[in-house]
Amino acid sequence: MSWQILGIHLPHERPILKHLHPARTVLALLTLALALAATGCGDKSTANNAEATDSLVIYSGREAELVKDVYAKFEKQSGVKLEIRYAQTPELAATLIEEGKNTRADVFYAQDASAVGSVAKKGLLAPITAKSFADVPERFRNADGVWTGITGRVRTQIYNTDKLKADELPASVLELTKPTWKGRVAIAPGNSSFQGFVTAMRETIGDDKTKAWLEGMKANDVKTYETNGDIAAAVADGEVDSGLVNHYYLYELLAENPDAPAANHFFKKGDPGTFVNASAAGVLKAGKNQANAQKFIEFMLSEGQTYFATEAAEKEYPVVASYRAKLPKSLPSLDEVKGPDVSLDTLGDGLPSTVRMIESIGFPGT
Repeated sequence: MSWQILGIHLPHERPILKHLHPARTVLALLTLALALAATGCGDKSTANNAEATDSLVIYSGREAELVKDVYAKFEKQSGVKLEIRYAQTPELAATLIEEGKNTRADVFYAQDASAVGSVAKKGLLAPITAKSFADVPERFRNADGVWTGITGRVRTQIYNTDKLKADELPASVLELTKPTWKGRVAIAPGNSSFQGFVTAMRETIGDDKTKAWLEGMKANDVKTYETNGDIAAAVADGEVDSGLVNHYYLYELLAENPDAPAANHFFKKGDPGTFVNASAAGVLKAGKNQANAQKFIEFMLSEGQTYFATEAAEKEYPVVASYRAKLPKSLPSLDEVKGPDVSLDTLGDGLPSTVRMIESIGFPGT
């Protein structure tokens, strides 16, 4: 037996031991081991459990501007202290896969379902036990019960109303490779929402046509930005005429500047450009705060749904249908903007190859 076996290191280990009879040394070590077990001082898992009582570590692919208020509501209601790591969703998914069972994360709240699905495919997520999970429609949750959608988001073409009229806008996103749109459209190729949209496009029209569309956008001098929020701001400033984003960035923009010359254009029903994705969350198996993680999921599927429908500036669609009646009437229903029939549950399978396809065109994939 040694101090190292007990998981501790004492600077005066040898001077202490050399003055003890071997039998007394063993007895002393056993006594110390029992004492440590009783106090938890040298037991890593016990230390983590102590940390677990009132805390929760969230890896958040949702931008702080979009979710900080609902996070604060959860903290106030539950008394659980949040430790939040904000970053781009693809980066966090890659980090979780690399960290594996050594991660500190308890919850992964991603911008889109494909990223959470890619983590689920690695076997890193635990079953969701929150009671409201049963209220989530099948299209917005994982069949094995390891992740759930939180909000629905529709892909749109945000445009500057001083530079474009509604009747000038295309019926399909596939038309944006035409010469009339040369240099007039922006995308965020490294953003998970764009990558989820491209993955859905591959399932809708196939790899060859999707790659041809990406090449056509590149040849048509599409402008690239890091985030959807950057695109919305650039459109409002007149820096670019239009861009592909999720619907709620317009509402976030107008909340800050009601006079901004911007509007959303929805492509025709069933078009790849009208893809309906979901922000989604899962509980990490390796997390030390399992009970708090499930409590967070329950909150986001109940009080959180009300928040997104009524208080949040961006007006994302609650995945639990009963909360959607609280959305403003100016927002089209999900039936009105019905996207292509794509399973969110399978998007995670295609995400890595989508990133490779995007990068092969010469766009930044991550």
